[in-house]
Amino acid sequence: MRASLQHKPPAQDFDTDDELLPQVLRPYKAHCKYLRSAAVSTRSSLVSARCELAIPESCYIDDTGHLNAVEVNISYNQMMYYTVAKAVKEGLLEEFAGWTLDDYWRHQLPDILIARFNGSFRRPINARSFSGEIEFLSVERRSPGGEPLLVAETAYRYWDDAGGRCDGTVKLAFVNAP
Repeated sequence: MRASLQHKPPAQDFDTDDELLPQVLRPYKAHCKYLRSAAVSTRSSLVSARCELAIPESCYIDDTGHLNAVEVNISYNQMMYYTVAKAVKEGLLEEFAGWTLDDYWRHQLPDILIARFNGSFRRPINARSFSGEIEFLSVERRSPGGEPLLVAETAYRYWDDAGGRCDGTVKLAFVNAP
C-alpha cells in the first residue's frame, strides 16, 4: 500500500442532525427557512452535504414559477451554515479544529462572508421542491496583517425531478476566526 493512502482519513456520513438544523436556521424568518434536510459526508478530507429544500412562497416577489438568483443565494447560505456547523460539531475540517459550537454561533452571521458568488442556470428549477449539494473544495488559514482569516472555496448545485439545474462556485471568508 502506498504511504499516501495510509494517511487518508476514513469516509464519514452523517444524516440530518435534527437538533442542529433548527439552531442553524434560527436567524431566519419562519417563511424563509428553506433547508429541510442535509446529509453531511467526508471523502478525502473534503466535506459535502446533500440537501433537500423547499420554498413554498417567495419571501420578496410574486411567484416567478422557478428558483431565482436571490433564492439560490439564501438556499446556499442555509446549506453552508449547516455544513459548517456540522463540521465544527463533528470535527470534520482541520481548519475548524479549534472551534466550538459556541464559537460557531458567535461567528455565524457577522463573520462568515461571501467574497465571490458565481452561478449558472442551466434549466429552470421548481422552487417548491428541489435538491442541493454543497462541497468544500478547500479551506485555508491566512493571517493578513496578523488577523486570523479562513478562506474556503466551495461549489454548489441544485436540481429537481424535472431536470432543472443550476450550479456555481462561492468563495467564503471567515473573519475574526478563533
